[in-house]
Amino acid sequence: MSFLLPQLTCKREVDQAIKSVAEKVLVLRFGRDNDAVCMQLDDILAKTAHDLSKMAVIYLVDVNNVPVYTQYFDISYIPSTVFFFNGQHMKVDYGSPDHTKFVGSFRTKQDFIDLIEVIYRGAMRGKLIVRSPIDPNNIPKYDLLYQEI
Repeated sequence: MSFLLPQLTCKREVDQAIKSVAEKVLVLRFGRDNDAVCMQLDDILAKTAHDLSKMAVIYLVDVNNVPVYTQYFDISYIPSTVFFFNGQHMKVDYGSPDHTKFVGSFRTKQDFIDLIEVIYRGAMRGKLIVRSPIDPNNIPKYDLLYQEI
């Protein structure tokens, strides 16, 4: 399903998207097109893109093409989804130690739609971090690599 969503292929394109998307949530899915979990997430993103078109813009980013952002956001698990609003990185409290990105795939389309609505409404009120509306049982669990450092 990745062919249904626009892709950003270099750092310059990612920078331009972050700077130019205004008054909408920018969704950047970092991953690989041939990864099974990425394909599952891409399917959900593609099916919801039209419904969320007034609130969000969705792009796919291959982790191999933008190592600068892969390192900056500490993307060690794919897929990872990062959110921006008016050039500002939006953080989400998922009940996990990492608020900078969503790791893994959403279980349902409604989980993703609910999350975008909460981020959009919070960002319109000037918030930089919002609480996730997703049921904690639907959020994939993972261990941070730098936890014991």
